[in-house]
Amino acid sequence: MKKLLGLVIFSFIFASSLAWAQPQASLLIVYPPAKHQTSTEKIFFIGTAPVNGQVLINGKPVKRNKAGHFSPSFPLQLGENIFTIRHQNQEREIKVTRLSTQPQLPDGLGFAKDSLTPSVDIARLPGELICFSAIAPLQANVSVKLASQTINLLPQPSKADLPANSSILTGLNQASISNVSKYQGCTTFTNPGDLGQPQFNLTLNGQKITQPSPGKVQILTPGQLPVAEVTVPSGVARTGSSTDYSRLTPLPQGTRLTVTGKDGDWLRLDYGAWINGKETQTLPGAIPPQTIIRSVASRQVPGAMEIRFPLQIPVPVSVQQGDNSFTLSLYNTTAQTDTIRLDDNPLISRLDWQQVTPTQVNYTFNLKKPQQWGYKLKYENTTLVLTLRQPPVMGNNRRKPLSNIKILLDPGHGGKESGASGPTGYLEKDVNLVVSKLLRDELVKRGATVVMTREDDRDVSLVERMEIISREEPAIALSIHHNSLPDNGDAENTKGFGTFWYHTQSHSPAIFLHNYVVKKFNRPSYGVFWNNLALTRPNAAPSVLLELGFMSNPDEFEQSINPQEQKKMSQALAEGITEWFKMVK
Repeated sequence: MKKLLGLVIFSFIFASSLAWAQPQASLLIVYPPAKHQTSTEKIFFIGTAPVNGQVLINGKPVKRNKAGHFSPSFPLQLGENIFTIRHQNQEREIKVTRLSTQPQLPDGLGFAKDSLTPSVDIARLPGELICFSAIAPLQANVSVKLASQTINLLPQPSKADLPANSSILTGLNQASISNVSKYQGCTTFTNPGDLGQPQFNLTLNGQKITQPSPGKVQILTPGQLPVAEVTVPSGVARTGSSTDYSRLTPLPQGTRLTVTGKDGDWLRLDYGAWINGKETQTLPGAIPPQTIIRSVASRQVPGAMEIRFPLQIPVPVSVQQGDNSFTLSLYNTTAQTDTIRLDDNPLISRLDWQQVTPTQVNYTFNLKKPQQWGYKLKYENTTLVLTLRQPPVMGNNRRKPLSNIKILLDPGHGGKESGASGPTGYLEKDVNLVVSKLLRDELVKRGATVVMTREDDRDVSLVERMEIISREEPAIALSIHHNSLPDNGDAENTKGFGTFWYHTQSHSPAIFLHNYVVKKFNRPSYGVFWNNLALTRPNAAPSVLLELGFMSNPDEFEQSINPQEQKKMSQALAEGITEWFKMVK
C-alpha cells in the first residue's frame, strides 16, 4: 500500500515536472477570455508563446521572460475594446467591454435605473428616521409621497465613492468623488402599520413623472416586535443588511432574537447586528427574549476547558479575543451571579465578569499565555457551552519535534474549482496539491500527524473544508494557495509571498510564517492581510491562508511550478511551522 501510494505521488510530481519543462509550441492567451466584461480602467493579458520572435498586442511589443511568458496591462476605454495579439503567423482577437460604474440617466425625463430607495421592503420602529433617495437630472424638483406626508428630496453635496475591499490587493484603494446628482430626504412616522409604496415625483421644465419605489414601508408595533430563532448551526451575523457588510460573531443554533427592523430578507436585531431571515424561523406569540444568569461552572474535558452558562433563554452572544484574554458578551442578559467555579488549569488564570449595560454581561477569561488555540460555542437547550482549547503537548523527541501535533493542510481549490491559471494554462489547484503533499511529507518527518482536506483532484466545498477543521480540531490549519490579481492589478510586476488571517488566535502564526519564509526562502513580501475568507474564519483552531506566489507573474509562475523550488518551499514552510510551535510552547 505504501509502495503504491509512493508511486502515485511520484507520478503526480513527475507529471507536474513535465508541465514545467515542456516548451510552448504556439501562442496561448490564458486570460482574459475572448469576450470579457469588466468595470476596471485596465486589463492584463496572461499568456505565452515560443521564445523566438516577438509578441505584439495591438502592434505594441510586450515584455516576455526567458520562458516566453507575458502579463502586460493595457488601458480600457468605456465600451468595447478590441485587442489583436500576434506572434509570427499566429493571431488571436479578444474583445474586452468596460462597463460604467456610474448610474445612467434615461434619454427622456426619468430617474436613473435602480436608483430609488428603499429598493426593498423595509420595516422600522415608530419615530425612527427613514430616508429616501433618487438619482435625477440637475435642476429637477424631486419629492416622495407616503401615507399623508410629502417629503422634498434635495440635491446632496458630492460624496466619495469607496472602492471594493479587493482594491487593497492592488494598492488602488483610494476613494473617488462622485459627480452623480443624488437627491435625498428623510422623515419619521409615529403610527404603526403598513404604509405601502412611496411614490416618487420628478418635475423638470414643466414636465412631470411619477414612479413608485420598488420597496414598501412598514412601521412596527413596539409592543409586538417579531421574535425569531436561528435554525442553522451557525447564523451569520453582520453589521448591515447585505453580504457586503462585515461579519460579527456567528449566532449558535437556537439563539432567540428580537427583530427591530427589516430590509428585504434581512432582519435587524435589538443588539445591533443583522441576519438573513432565511437562517431563522419566526416564533409566533413569543415575547422579546430576556434572561438572568446566576452561577457559572467549568470542567476539564479532553484537551480543553468547558465553561457552562445556564440561561433561561438562548440569547445572542459575541466574542472578542485579546492578547491574553477572551471576552464573551451575553446580550439581553442581567446578572444575578454570586458564585463561579473555576479550578486552576493550564489555560485560564482568572475569570472576571461585568454588567456593562443593563442588558449586557461580559465574561473575560484572563489567559496564562497569549497564544489561543481555538474555541467553540453552542447551546444545549438553554445552556450556553463555551469550549476553550488548551495548548497542544509537544513531544520531547529532538528528531521529531512535532510529535503529538496534528496539523491540517488544505490544498486550495480542486475539481471544478481550478483557481488561478498561469501563462501556460497550468492550474493553481494542481500546484497547490503538489506543494501540500510535499509539505505533508516534511511535517510527517518531523513527527506531526497531518490531515488533508483533499489528496487528489476533487471538489471539496468551502463549507466542507470548514467542517473538516471543526471536526478534526488540529493545532493549526493552513490553506495552501497561489495568487492572482483583480483585472486592474499590475500582473507583470506584482509578486511575493502573502499570508491571510482573521481571528486574533491566527495572527501570531501568520506573521511568523510570513517573515520566516520571506527571510529563509529569500522571497519578496506581498504582505500580511487581515481578511474575511472562508478558510481563515474557522474558530476551532488557528487558521491561516498562505499565498505562496503569483500564478499571474511570469517569473514567479516559473518558480512556483519548478519541482526543485516546490521542494525548497515545502521545507521552508515545515521549518517555519516547527519553529513557531517551539516559540509558543
